[in-house]
Amino acid sequence: MTLIDSHCHFDFGAFDDNREQCWRECRQAGVEQLVIPGVNPAELDVPFGCAESLPGIFAAVGLHPWWVAAWSEQQTPQQLVTALEKYLQHPKCVAVGECGLDGYLDIAIEQQLPWFEQQLKLACDAKLPVIIHVLKAHNRVIELLKKYRLPKGGVIHAFTGSAELGRRYWELGFYLGIGGTITYERARKTRDAVTQLPLQSLLLETDAPDMPLWGHQGQSNSPLYLPEIANCLAQLRGQSVEDIAAQTTANSQQLFGI
Repeated sequence: MTLIDSHCHFDFGAFDDNREQCWRECRQAGVEQLVIPGVNPAELDVPFGCAESLPGIFAAVGLHPWWVAAWSEQQTPQQLVTALEKYLQHPKCVAVGECGLDGYLDIAIEQQLPWFEQQLKLACDAKLPVIIHVLKAHNRVIELLKKYRLPKGGVIHAFTGSAELGRRYWELGFYLGIGGTITYERARKTRDAVTQLPLQSLLLETDAPDMPLWGHQGQSNSPLYLPEIANCLAQLRGQSVEDIAAQTTANSQQLFGI
């Protein structure tokens, strides 16, 4: 059984002490490939360094909404594109992102928009999929996806919406990233949604070291826990974990070209 962690911040400091050992254990457990999203253009050498040194690891280029305020103080959206473009030809670059809109931040959505749109344009020009972070801004994101019609689509990271919302994204050519949220019984809307959406629309992810699974609260998350998410999804859908693994792996490979 082969699994792909489609969204893992494996470059973060939480993994500095045991990254190589953790990755060996992941591959032994069947997690054979992993995508590291970019969050801060000033630090992209780190995820791409991981991708260069460890087999089966890929990276993406992006500015996460959480870093937009800091970048706005010294850079323009066009300068952001220049900072990202230098990595686009890297053989391990598979996407643009993590980028998007976050309605929970102090910086207004209108101020986040130029930075997000520049990255959507970049994904269109580079013919790469885009990894999208969206909180309290789904209508705005959907409007932009209809406007730009990205040729390679992308993924809505950490999807926790309804089946109806999921279908809207799927119709626009976007996969849905499913992670540890579904392991919590209280996440009824999301658990219900993943039973109604086509398996062809779903990717597995951990978002490690964040978003710990049920039973691991208070601990640092790890790509080692991806099989638990696969098992949970299999139970919710009433399918074998082998079928879940096979289809979600094929989905990630199709999206990222890996």
